[in-house]
Amino acid sequence: MKATWNNTVIAESNETILIEGNHYFPKKSVNKEFIQESKHTSTCPWKGEAHYFHIIIDGEKNENAGWCYPLPKEGSVTKVGKDFSNYIAFWKGVTVN
Repeated sequence: MKATWNNTVIAESNETILIEGNHYFPKKSVNKEFIQESKHTSTCPWKGEAHYFHIIIDGEKNENAGWCYPLPKEGSVTKVGKDFSNYIAFWKGVTVN
């Protein structure tokens, strides 16, 4: 799987985890040069608190276009079948295929 935005590959991996239609990429597969931590968070009732990332490429910023669950809620890892705490998913115009 590849995640691209602004004609640039942000992440690429054969080890994504599919959760609710979103491919979560291992953090090690994400090009850290293009992401910046955001202060934005949200809460999923069964996964827990999500932390967000901005994507910045060639001076263009896609705010809060990536997210992860650093400390998944108890029971969510069992529901997914794999620890997804070190994985990032994308949206807001990021193409994943």
